[in-house]
Amino acid sequence: MTYVVTENCIKCKYMDCVEVCPVDCFYVGANMLVIHPDECIDCGVCEPECPAEAIVPDSDDKATDWVEKNRVYAGEWPNITRKGEPPADAKEWDGKPGKAEMFDPAPGTA
Repeated sequence: MTYVVTENCIKCKYMDCVEVCPVDCFYVGANMLVIHPDECIDCGVCEPECPAEAIVPDSDDKATDWVEKNRVYAGEWPNITRKGEPPADAKEWDGKPGKAEMFDPAPGTA
């Protein structure tokens, strides 16, 4: 099992999860984060730290559409080890449905 960042991270990108990760397995995109599944040690400390509740175990039904995206983009985006500033409008986007359409494949800045 591994943990997966899902749709609700899009445009929220709070990054509270990054600083608690003992193995630095988060990678940053333009508008969300992903977890590298081969680096994640399944400790679960990131899950409760996410204010948007966007991190779930890969066995969760919410993870189905996001497992492969996490794998692919963790190989393309830069690694992030420190919490940055979330977008100014993050709270407005938290919990909004249909954010998958807004996924941006561009890398972010670590």
